[in-house]
Amino acid sequence: MRRGTWWAFFFAAILLAVWGVLHLRPAGVPASGGPPPLPDPVMTLASPITKPVSLPVMRRSEPYKIIIKKISMWVMIDKIGLRRDGRVETPPYETADRASWYRHSVTPGENGPSVIFGHVDSKDRIAAFFYLSKIRPGNEIEVVRADRSSALFTVDSVEQFPKNNFPTARVYGPTDGATLRLVTCGGKYNTATQSYADNIIVFAHLSGVRPSPAPR
Repeated sequence: MRRGTWWAFFFAAILLAVWGVLHLRPAGVPASGGPPPLPDPVMTLASPITKPVSLPVMRRSEPYKIIIKKISMWVMIDKIGLRRDGRVETPPYETADRASWYRHSVTPGENGPSVIFGHVDSKDRIAAFFYLSKIRPGNEIEVVRADRSSALFTVDSVEQFPKNNFPTARVYGPTDGATLRLVTCGGKYNTATQSYADNIIVFAHLSGVRPSPAPR
């Protein structure tokens, strides 16, 4: 290799290495820090996606795992209730890698809205619902229940709301059939209050049932 060609190759390698340092980073850690950029809010569809005419009502069984294959999410589920002041408890940051089912809502697959909360991040790492804003209408959500059955939901919309304008009626109010609401934080992060300005909420309806496996 001639000297001029060798030096050209050397400088090209250096430039490529510098580009890699500037552009490559661990998955889930955006260059700007914090959660990934949120999608534009997707408003509720006029007609639910392929909503079945009728599905069997599932018996009560508490959820223990949520699976969203489209975003490679497998998350275990705990449960939370109410504080003394009547507000919903905040999922503990010590277990931010787990979601929390609101135990005063129905279990997934029963008639009505089942509500599951999750953090987007904690002080030192990403959390259970870090990628929740990447879900799109039509994606499937599987909630595995304690009786080993699964309630399958299809996403209707992913929406963003200011925390001071939380859509209480839409999240907790009666619904026609079994529905699911996934709730996390989003929007701009306020370093003074150490909190996010908005909530990201996924609205979904029951579109399938996977029964418990037959006993052996």
